[in-house]
Amino acid sequence: MAHVAPRAAENLMEHPGFFERAGPFSLGTVAAAANAKTADGADLSLALKDVRPLDGAAEGDLSFLDNRKYLPLLAATGASACLVAPKFASQAPAGTTCLVTPEPYPAFARALLLFYPDALQPKAALGTGLDRSASIHPSATLEPGATVETGAVIGPEARIGRGTTIAAGSVIGYRVHIGRDCYIGPNASVTHALLGNHVTIHAGVAIGQDGFGFAMGKAGHLKVPQIGRVIIQDGVEIGANSTVDRGALRDTVIGEGTKIDNLVQIGHNVVIGRHCIIVAQTGISGSAELGDFVALGGQVGVLGHVKIGAGAQIAATSNVRGDVPPGVRWGGTPAKPVRLWFREITLLQRLAERKDLKLDQGDGGSGSGD
Repeated sequence: MAHVAPRAAENLMEHPGFFERAGPFSLGTVAAAANAKTADGADLSLALKDVRPLDGAAEGDLSFLDNRKYLPLLAATGASACLVAPKFASQAPAGTTCLVTPEPYPAFARALLLFYPDALQPKAALGTGLDRSASIHPSATLEPGATVETGAVIGPEARIGRGTTIAAGSVIGYRVHIGRDCYIGPNASVTHALLGNHVTIHAGVAIGQDGFGFAMGKAGHLKVPQIGRVIIQDGVEIGANSTVDRGALRDTVIGEGTKIDNLVQIGHNVVIGRHCIIVAQTGISGSAELGDFVALGGQVGVLGHVKIGAGAQIAATSNVRGDVPPGVRWGGTPAKPVRLWFREITLLQRLAERKDLKLDQGDGGSGSGD
């Protein structure tokens, strides 16, 4: 175990952080950036120097409230300004100027980007340029302004766009195309894939490996060649240690603007629409299709060849075994409309709580009803 310095806590407090803070900015500038309104008579020249949570904010700080659960923290905050919904503005303390917006969380994101403009991507280890230890095949094409960090490997005929960073230890395979202003995190592997612009791939992601295809038989399982690709469109983000298999005959596709959390498995031939949200530990089996703006909660399982309609939302830990209509909210195992799922849970709970319920002795029950 590493030795911990006696004054470790104090040293942590002195740490400069990993992102450079801009500003300070005036209240008026922050309000404009966040698309929020201030009360009449508010001092638009008030200087705001940083963004902090409600319970850690002090004079000169901006904070936000998006959940009524934290209203007690709003009442006690020391923040000079706070992004809040109209219905909560009256509950801020006298020393806190409210920036009123119907959507405080997106407004907070815009304000945070104002103060920390370089925080959308992890910090590069090298900065810019090509590290001498990187292995770049002579037939690969890198536009000026691309960065390749220590120990990265760029394969034959690969193409990397300007402003893209290939982080330390990453492998970019044969004929892979990566667009402009992308970030490929440390120890990621990208093979058999075409990536658009502004794509973020976090550490340890594996893209383009074989799909899980076997022709099963009594003599053994015959591996089926997987000759498709992975197509990742503009603005996609894929979290650490997630995996995306390449297609068998057709392509695996991830649509523009889709955001994928850590530890997600996407099988071969899967087609995911635009601006979907897929939360951690979700598994999507081969040839499933998701429409635009679909949201899958954590640990959702999607069976192969299932279609989930545009705008549908699936609750965490649910199992999708059949097609889901557009725009609905489903949950449970197997997944079903949320209201039906809640009714089933309520009825089962009431049944289990009945004192006169007799359990079948053959199923291990005591027969006492307790």
